Amino acid sequence: MTVYIHSMPPTPSTPASVPPGSHPIQRRAIVPEPAASERKAVKGRGTVWAIEHRFSKQTSELCDDGWGSLDLAASEELVAPGTRVIEESVKSILSSNTSPDIHFDLSINPYRGCEHGCVYCFARPTHSYLGMSPGLDFETRIIAKVNAAQRLREAFASRAYEAALLNIGAATDAYQPVERKLGITRSVLQVLAECSHPFSIVTKSSGIERDLDIIAPMAARGLASVYVSLTSLDPALARIMEPRAAAPARRLHTIEALAKAGVPVGVSLSPMIPFINEPEIERLLEAAANAGATSAFSVVLRLPWEVNPIFQDWLAQHFPERAARVMARVREMRGGRDYDAAFGARMTGEGVWAQLLAQRVRKGAARYGLNRQRVELDLTQFRKPRLEANDVQRDLFG
Repeated sequence: MTVYIHSMPPTPSTPASVPPGSHPIQRRAIVPEPAASERKAVKGRGTVWAIEHRFSKQTSELCDDGWGSLDLAASEELVAPGTRVIEESVKSILSSNTSPDIHFDLSINPYRGCEHGCVYCFARPTHSYLGMSPGLDFETRIIAKVNAAQRLREAFASRAYEAALLNIGAATDAYQPVERKLGITRSVLQVLAECSHPFSIVTKSSGIERDLDIIAPMAARGLASVYVSLTSLDPALARIMEPRAAAPARRLHTIEALAKAGVPVGVSLSPMIPFINEPEIERLLEAAANAGATSAFSVVLRLPWEVNPIFQDWLAQHFPERAARVMARVREMRGGRDYDAAFGARMTGEGVWAQLLAQRVRKGAARYGLNRQRVELDLTQFRKPRLEANDVQRDLFG
């Protein structure tokens, strides 16, 4: 079940401007969470742990009240909680990239939070800025930026704006389930098409096929490329790692559909998790090439902030026999730490094992013809949108 909430105040444009606990959608009572050993996985959710975020002012823990409550809670069957979609008007939609590790200059994320529920998602900590849990809330409380297209048009109309490399869905998937109803991503694409502005998209959803009528003509003009995230060919693994994302076979079908439509399509083997999906590198590359992909890249597992305990909790639930070995290898690639956020290392890791992973991806890509360079998108075709009378006045005096 999905619940929609309307007319919420704008999301602050910068995390630093959000005092802990100040966002108005933080109204969920703090519920004591079971210990890791007692937590149960729930079908359809990456985690059921409403982990307290780093800005929390309160903590809680379960205790025995003498009435057998702990035993009762452990025996009860858990039901996947429903999704709440909070429709929100934002002040801006373009985010600038300052990281040298990323090839684009600007990004658009039509949604905050992601119902796909990928346990490893590096964007989970962004929910902390809203006073919500990076765990359960991230995949059950989705912020929909309903005025994204309007804000994009205004940004493009600015006298100071110049076309730059722009990516859609870099943090949270632009084609998660709610997009079928709201169509925010499609409205953004319509503005991009109107202005002949180039873009790339990263997604693990088959929903992108709906918008081929916009994407394919732009791709033919050198204005669009797509990267499909493919992390495993094992549907059972994908189901627990990315519970509400498209199945592996469906993603391969999407790659094929994009390629047949003339859209340059690459594949992202990200993240690579040692001893979990890492053994599949070569098979993933072969399958992607057979489906029509022309390039490939990979990013090693990233565990910033609250993602670290969430991921390790998931490991303990689903792979207890190899959890210690996985984390030992992760630390080997992170200089002995669980995570290293330093530019130049955070996406690739360091050490012998990181080098071996990169070598396998590189050689596999060459073997299957996936070693083509990223498509160079054409920035010269950009044209500013036509302004309405009120917009012209705002541009002159704003």
